[in-house]
Amino acid sequence: MDIPNIQTATTEASKYTDMAIMYASEYGLKIISAILIFVIGKWAVKKLTTISKTLMIKAKVDETLVEFAESLISFILLLMVVLASLNSLGVNTTSFIAVFGAAGLAIGLALQGSLANIGAAVLIIIFRPFKVGDFIEAGGATGTVEDVNLFSTIIAPIDNRTIIVPNAAIIGGNITNYSNKSTRRVDHVIGIGYDDDLRLAKETLMQILKDDKRVLTEPEPFVAVSELGDNSVNFTVRAWVETADYWDVHFGIIEKVKLTFDEKGISFPYPQMDVHMNKAED
Repeated sequence: MDIPNIQTATTEASKYTDMAIMYASEYGLKIISAILIFVIGKWAVKKLTTISKTLMIKAKVDETLVEFAESLISFILLLMVVLASLNSLGVNTTSFIAVFGAAGLAIGLALQGSLANIGAAVLIIIFRPFKVGDFIEAGGATGTVEDVNLFSTIIAPIDNRTIIVPNAAIIGGNITNYSNKSTRRVDHVIGIGYDDDLRLAKETLMQILKDDKRVLTEPEPFVAVSELGDNSVNFTVRAWVETADYWDVHFGIIEKVKLTFDEKGISFPYPQMDVHMNKAED
């Protein structure tokens, strides 16, 4: 065996061993430090997120906002932990921040509609124009709110369909909340013929309202002649009821008026036109 070759191999092995020891001593502590920062940081993020969620629940913050805030806080804190770990390795995190910024801008431009819906969801949750269970008219839909998530509001109309309305469409238009108040006013316009007894009709309409136990006495029911129309004398009929009784009273009054007017001989005039013909003289 060639002794110089053995000595050369030994020298090379020693060289690589020394290099490995040097790199291990130089970067080993950094790697261990980065791992510790990540593990401890991840544990701290979980604890802080749990604490923040508990505080929001105790403060009776809306459940949807709690879930959204929890995810956002967890993401931001975990991102900070990752950057701190990379920084401990000697990695220049400035370039990463620039890349994240550019990526965030690109994603934001690509998902403008989705981000608008998320922003609208936050506004809905903060300002609470309605809540789950309310009967509303918004975004071209009318019905009971079943759910509010980060992207859309689920509305169920009275015929038991499901309408998914983007949150941005709701915030961008008028919102009518029929459940926000404890009472509502039922409005009707009732017409009678010109030949009918006006006083009898007015007394009958008022008595119908007073006989209905669901109609509130305060504010008082209201009946008055509002128009002398082309074919009828029109009454404005108003009654205040509990919000939950609105539709039952609304339809119940119409039925009761028809039955009672039939009993008392009060007519509902049909649209008609009188035509006068002049005979030409010879």
